[in-house]
Amino acid sequence: MVNFFQKLGLGLKKTSAKIGGGISDIFTKRKVDAQTLEELEELLISADMGVKASAKIIAAFADKRLNKEVSEQEIKQALAEDIAQILKPCEAEFKIDNAAKPYVVLMVGVNGAGKTTTIGKLAAKLKAAGKQVSFIAADTFRAAAVEQLQVWGERSHIRVFSGPAGCDSAGLCYDGLNAAVKAGDDVVFIDTAGRLQNKNGLMDELKKIIRVIKKVMPEAPHKTLLTIDATTGQNAVSQVKIFKEMTDVDGLVVTKLDGSAKGGILAAVAEECPLPVYFVGVGEKIEDLDVFNAEDYAKSLLDV
Repeated sequence: MVNFFQKLGLGLKKTSAKIGGGISDIFTKRKVDAQTLEELEELLISADMGVKASAKIIAAFADKRLNKEVSEQEIKQALAEDIAQILKPCEAEFKIDNAAKPYVVLMVGVNGAGKTTTIGKLAAKLKAAGKQVSFIAADTFRAAAVEQLQVWGERSHIRVFSGPAGCDSAGLCYDGLNAAVKAGDDVVFIDTAGRLQNKNGLMDELKKIIRVIKKVMPEAPHKTLLTIDATTGQNAVSQVKIFKEMTDVDGLVVTKLDGSAKGGILAAVAEECPLPVYFVGVGEKIEDLDVFNAEDYAKSLLDV
Protein backbone atom coordinates (compact mmCIF):
# COMPACT_ATOMS: atom_id res chain seq x y z
CA MET A 1 0.00 0.00 0.00
CA VAL A 2 1.28 3.47 -0.92
CA ASN A 3 1.90 5.64 2.16
CA PHE A 4 1.45 9.41 2.24
CA PHE A 5 5.18 10.12 1.85
CA GLN A 6 5.15 8.09 -1.39
CA LYS A 7 1.97 9.89 -2.50
CA LEU A 8 3.63 13.20 -1.75
CA GLY A 9 6.57 12.16 -3.93
CA LEU A 10 4.20 11.21 -6.74
CA GLY A 11 2.17 14.38 -6.20
CA LEU A 12 5.26 16.57 -6.45
CA LYS A 13 6.55 14.64 -9.49
CA LYS A 14 5.94 17.55 -11.89
CA THR A 15 7.94 19.93 -9.70
CA SER A 16 10.75 17.47 -8.92
CA ALA A 17 11.04 16.55 -12.62
CA LYS A 18 11.31 20.23 -13.53
CA ILE A 19 13.95 20.97 -10.88
CA GLY A 20 15.81 17.68 -11.42
CA GLY A 21 15.94 18.16 -15.19
CA GLY A 22 17.14 21.72 -14.71
CA ILE A 23 19.90 20.63 -12.32
CA SER A 24 21.10 18.02 -14.84
CA ASP A 25 21.26 20.68 -17.57
CA ILE A 26 23.09 23.21 -15.38
CA PHE A 27 25.68 20.94 -13.81
CA THR A 28 26.72 18.71 -16.68
CA LYS A 29 30.49 18.42 -16.06
CA ARG A 30 30.66 21.84 -14.42
CA LYS A 31 31.83 23.05 -11.05
CA VAL A 32 29.66 25.13 -8.75
CA ASP A 33 30.57 28.67 -9.84
CA ALA A 34 28.86 32.09 -10.06
CA GLN A 35 27.29 31.17 -13.40
CA THR A 36 25.85 27.83 -12.25
CA LEU A 37 24.55 29.44 -9.05
CA GLU A 38 22.73 32.10 -11.06
CA GLU A 39 21.16 29.46 -13.31
CA LEU A 40 20.20 27.38 -10.27
CA GLU A 41 18.55 30.39 -8.63
CA GLU A 42 16.53 31.03 -11.81
CA LEU A 43 15.46 27.37 -11.79
CA LEU A 44 14.19 27.62 -8.20
CA ILE A 45 12.30 30.83 -8.99
CA SER A 46 10.70 29.09 -11.99
CA ALA A 47 9.40 26.39 -9.58
CA ASP A 48 7.67 29.25 -7.69
CA MET A 49 9.97 29.33 -4.67
CA GLY A 50 9.95 33.11 -4.87
CA VAL A 51 12.89 35.51 -5.14
CA LYS A 52 13.55 35.81 -1.39
CA ALA A 53 13.49 32.09 -0.59
CA SER A 54 15.50 31.20 -3.74
CA ALA A 55 18.20 33.74 -2.87
CA LYS A 56 18.40 32.40 0.70
CA ILE A 57 18.64 28.76 -0.49
CA ILE A 58 21.35 29.62 -3.03
CA ALA A 59 23.37 31.60 -0.46
CA ALA A 60 23.32 28.63 1.96
CA PHE A 61 24.19 26.24 -0.88
CA ALA A 62 27.08 28.44 -2.11
CA ASP A 63 28.59 28.65 1.38
CA LYS A 64 29.22 24.92 1.36
CA ARG A 65 29.64 24.08 -2.33
CA LEU A 66 31.26 26.99 -4.22
CA ASN A 67 34.16 25.96 -6.54
CA LYS A 68 33.69 22.29 -5.70
CA GLU A 69 32.95 19.36 -7.96
CA VAL A 70 29.66 17.86 -6.83
CA SER A 71 27.44 15.11 -8.15
CA GLU A 72 23.85 15.71 -9.18
CA GLN A 73 22.65 13.68 -6.18
CA GLU A 74 24.79 15.74 -3.76
CA ILE A 75 23.32 18.95 -5.20
CA LYS A 76 19.77 17.68 -4.75
CA GLN A 77 20.53 16.49 -1.22
CA ALA A 78 22.09 19.84 -0.25
CA LEU A 79 19.21 21.84 -1.74
CA ALA A 80 16.65 19.61 0.01
CA GLU A 81 18.37 20.30 3.35
CA ASP A 82 18.41 24.06 2.73
CA ILE A 83 14.74 24.10 1.66
CA ALA A 84 13.79 22.03 4.73
CA GLN A 85 15.44 24.70 6.93
CA ILE A 86 13.12 27.35 5.47
CA LEU A 87 10.05 25.12 5.82
CA LYS A 88 10.81 23.74 9.31
CA PRO A 89 9.30 26.69 11.27
CA CYS A 90 5.97 26.05 9.47
CA GLU A 91 5.56 22.56 10.93
CA ALA A 92 2.72 22.55 13.45
CA GLU A 93 0.29 20.07 14.96
CA PHE A 94 -3.41 20.69 14.43
CA LYS A 95 -4.94 20.17 17.86
CA ILE A 96 -8.56 20.27 18.97
CA ASP A 97 -9.04 21.71 22.45
CA ASN A 98 -11.54 19.37 24.09
CA ALA A 99 -12.37 22.02 26.71
CA ALA A 100 -13.83 24.24 23.99
CA LYS A 101 -17.09 22.62 23.04
CA PRO A 102 -17.78 23.03 20.22
CA TYR A 103 -14.31 23.83 18.87
CA VAL A 104 -15.05 26.27 16.03
CA VAL A 105 -12.92 26.10 12.87
CA LEU A 106 -13.50 28.96 10.44
CA MET A 107 -12.39 28.03 6.91
CA VAL A 108 -11.40 30.83 4.53
CA GLY A 109 -9.90 30.95 1.04
CA VAL A 110 -10.77 31.89 -2.53
CA ASN A 111 -13.45 29.97 -4.38
CA GLY A 112 -11.93 26.96 -6.13
CA ALA A 113 -8.98 26.55 -3.74
CA GLY A 114 -10.39 23.29 -2.38
CA LYS A 115 -11.79 24.75 0.86
CA THR A 116 -15.00 22.71 0.96
CA THR A 117 -13.17 19.48 0.05
CA THR A 118 -10.61 20.20 2.79
CA ILE A 119 -13.41 20.62 5.33
CA GLY A 120 -14.86 17.28 4.26
CA LYS A 121 -11.51 15.49 4.58
CA LEU A 122 -10.57 17.03 7.95
CA ALA A 123 -14.01 16.35 9.36
CA ALA A 124 -13.89 12.72 8.22
CA LYS A 125 -10.55 12.29 10.04
CA LEU A 126 -11.98 13.82 13.22
CA LYS A 127 -15.14 11.71 12.95
CA ALA A 128 -12.97 8.60 12.64
CA ALA A 129 -11.19 9.72 15.82
CA GLY A 130 -14.54 9.70 17.66
CA LYS A 131 -15.46 13.41 17.49
CA GLN A 132 -19.01 14.64 16.92
CA VAL A 133 -18.70 17.10 14.03
CA SER A 134 -21.05 19.46 12.21
CA PHE A 135 -20.83 21.83 9.24
CA ILE A 136 -22.25 25.33 8.73
CA ALA A 137 -22.66 26.12 5.02
CA ALA A 138 -22.01 29.89 5.19
CA ASP A 139 -21.04 30.32 1.52
CA THR A 140 -24.73 31.06 0.95
CA PHE A 141 -24.48 32.63 -2.51
CA ARG A 142 -22.88 29.62 -4.13
CA ALA A 143 -25.36 26.75 -4.34
CA ALA A 144 -22.58 24.41 -5.53
CA ALA A 145 -20.62 25.00 -2.30
CA VAL A 146 -23.63 24.13 -0.14
CA GLU A 147 -24.36 21.02 -2.22
CA GLN A 148 -20.71 19.93 -2.06
CA LEU A 149 -20.72 20.28 1.72
CA GLN A 150 -23.95 18.26 1.91
CA VAL A 151 -22.35 15.48 -0.15
CA TRP A 152 -19.43 15.35 2.31
CA GLY A 153 -21.92 15.41 5.18
CA GLU A 154 -23.83 12.43 3.80
CA ARG A 155 -20.62 10.54 3.07
CA SER A 156 -19.35 10.90 6.66
CA HIS A 157 -22.73 11.07 8.45
CA ILE A 158 -22.13 14.68 9.52
CA ARG A 159 -24.94 17.18 10.11
CA VAL A 160 -24.94 20.20 7.76
CA PHE A 161 -26.61 23.44 8.85
CA SER A 162 -27.70 25.42 5.80
CA GLY A 163 -30.27 28.02 4.80
CA PRO A 164 -32.07 29.26 1.68
CA ALA A 165 -29.87 30.44 -1.21
CA GLY A 166 -28.60 33.97 -0.71
CA CYS A 167 -29.56 34.17 2.97
CA ASP A 168 -27.47 36.24 5.38
CA SER A 169 -24.33 34.20 6.09
CA ALA A 170 -23.71 35.78 9.52
CA GLY A 171 -27.27 35.07 10.66
CA LEU A 172 -26.88 31.48 9.44
CA CYS A 173 -23.66 31.12 11.47
CA TYR A 174 -25.44 32.44 14.59
CA ASP A 175 -28.26 29.89 14.27
CA GLY A 176 -25.92 27.07 13.19
CA LEU A 177 -23.55 27.59 16.11
CA ASN A 178 -26.40 27.71 18.60
CA ALA A 179 -27.67 24.42 17.11
CA ALA A 180 -24.18 22.90 17.48
CA VAL A 181 -23.98 23.97 21.13
CA LYS A 182 -27.42 22.46 21.76
CA ALA A 183 -26.44 19.19 20.01
CA GLY A 184 -23.22 18.94 22.07
CA ASP A 185 -20.94 18.89 19.01
CA ASP A 186 -17.19 18.61 19.60
CA VAL A 187 -16.14 20.44 16.43
CA VAL A 188 -17.90 22.80 14.00
CA PHE A 189 -16.49 23.72 10.58
CA ILE A 190 -17.78 26.96 9.04
CA ASP A 191 -17.42 27.17 5.25
CA THR A 192 -17.23 30.78 4.01
CA ALA A 193 -17.36 32.60 0.68
CA GLY A 194 -14.15 33.44 -1.15
CA ARG A 195 -15.04 36.05 -3.75
CA LEU A 196 -11.88 38.19 -3.88
CA GLN A 197 -13.22 40.27 -6.78
CA ASN A 198 -14.93 42.42 -4.15
CA LYS A 199 -12.36 42.36 -1.37
CA ASN A 200 -14.11 44.96 0.81
CA GLY A 201 -17.44 43.14 0.64
CA LEU A 202 -15.77 39.86 1.58
CA MET A 203 -13.86 41.52 4.43
CA ASP A 204 -17.08 43.02 5.81
CA GLU A 205 -18.83 39.65 5.55
CA LEU A 206 -16.02 37.81 7.37
CA LYS A 207 -15.89 40.44 10.13
CA LYS A 208 -19.65 40.21 10.58
CA ILE A 209 -19.47 36.40 10.77
CA ILE A 210 -16.73 36.61 13.43
CA ARG A 211 -18.72 39.18 15.47
CA VAL A 212 -21.77 36.93 15.39
CA ILE A 213 -19.75 33.81 16.32
CA LYS A 214 -18.40 35.71 19.35
CA LYS A 215 -21.94 36.48 20.51
CA VAL A 216 -22.51 32.73 20.88
CA MET A 217 -18.97 31.83 22.00
CA PRO A 218 -16.76 34.82 22.94
CA GLU A 219 -13.50 32.85 22.47
CA ALA A 220 -14.46 31.50 19.00
CA PRO A 221 -13.40 30.95 16.27
CA HIS A 222 -10.74 28.80 17.88
CA LYS A 223 -8.91 28.27 14.56
CA THR A 224 -9.07 30.16 11.27
CA LEU A 225 -7.60 28.05 8.47
CA LEU A 226 -6.75 29.40 5.04
CA THR A 227 -6.82 26.96 2.12
CA ILE A 228 -4.45 27.80 -0.73
CA ASP A 229 -4.23 26.08 -4.10
CA ALA A 230 -0.63 25.21 -5.08
CA THR A 231 -1.44 25.47 -8.80
CA THR A 232 -1.87 29.25 -8.46
CA GLY A 233 1.86 29.67 -7.80
CA GLN A 234 2.94 33.14 -6.64
CA ASN A 235 -0.71 34.22 -6.47
CA ALA A 236 -0.92 32.04 -3.34
CA VAL A 237 1.49 34.40 -1.53
CA SER A 238 -0.74 37.40 -2.27
CA GLN A 239 -3.80 35.41 -1.12
CA VAL A 240 -2.12 34.71 2.23
CA LYS A 241 -1.34 38.44 2.61
CA ILE A 242 -4.91 39.50 1.69
CA PHE A 243 -6.60 37.04 4.05
CA LYS A 244 -4.21 37.98 6.87
CA GLU A 245 -5.45 41.57 6.43
CA MET A 246 -9.06 40.42 6.68
CA THR A 247 -8.86 38.07 9.65
CA ASP A 248 -6.49 36.40 12.11
CA VAL A 249 -5.36 33.43 10.01
CA ASP A 250 -3.92 30.75 12.33
CA GLY A 251 -2.56 28.41 9.69
CA LEU A 252 -2.67 26.99 6.18
CA VAL A 253 -3.83 23.96 4.26
CA VAL A 254 -2.12 23.62 0.85
CA THR A 255 -4.11 21.70 -1.77
CA LYS A 256 -3.70 20.36 -5.32
CA LEU A 257 0.05 19.73 -5.10
CA ASP A 258 -0.48 16.78 -7.44
CA GLY A 259 -1.65 19.05 -10.25
CA SER A 260 1.22 21.48 -10.32
CA ALA A 261 4.87 22.06 -11.21
CA LYS A 262 4.71 24.92 -8.70
CA GLY A 263 5.36 22.86 -5.57
CA GLY A 264 8.06 25.31 -4.54
CA ILE A 265 5.34 27.80 -3.58
CA LEU A 266 5.47 26.59 0.02
CA ALA A 267 9.04 27.88 0.34
CA ALA A 268 7.91 31.30 -0.95
CA VAL A 269 5.01 31.38 1.53
CA ALA A 270 7.26 30.25 4.41
CA GLU A 271 9.79 33.00 3.64
CA GLU A 272 7.35 35.85 3.02
CA CYS A 273 4.33 35.05 5.20
CA PRO A 274 5.46 32.48 7.80
CA LEU A 275 2.41 30.68 9.14
CA PRO A 276 1.86 27.14 10.42
CA VAL A 277 1.15 24.71 7.57
CA TYR A 278 -1.09 22.08 9.12
CA PHE A 279 -1.91 19.88 6.13
CA VAL A 280 -0.97 19.31 2.49
CA GLY A 281 -3.17 17.65 -0.11
CA VAL A 282 -2.13 15.53 -3.08
CA GLY A 283 -5.43 14.15 -4.39
CA GLU A 284 -9.17 13.78 -4.04
CA LYS A 285 -9.44 10.97 -1.48
CA ILE A 286 -9.77 11.51 2.27
CA GLU A 287 -6.38 9.91 2.89
CA ASP A 288 -4.77 12.25 0.31
CA LEU A 289 -4.69 15.05 2.89
CA ASP A 290 -2.04 14.61 5.56
CA VAL A 291 0.12 16.40 8.10
CA PHE A 292 2.83 18.68 6.71
CA ASN A 293 6.42 17.56 7.37
CA ALA A 294 9.17 19.93 6.18
CA GLU A 295 11.84 17.29 5.60
CA ASP A 296 9.53 14.91 3.72
CA TYR A 297 8.26 17.78 1.61
CA ALA A 298 11.75 19.05 0.72
CA LYS A 299 12.96 15.53 -0.15
CA SER A 300 9.91 14.93 -2.37
CA LEU A 301 10.47 18.30 -4.04
CA LEU A 302 14.00 17.26 -5.06
CA ASP A 303 13.21 13.55 -5.46
CA VAL A 304 15.89 12.40 -2.98
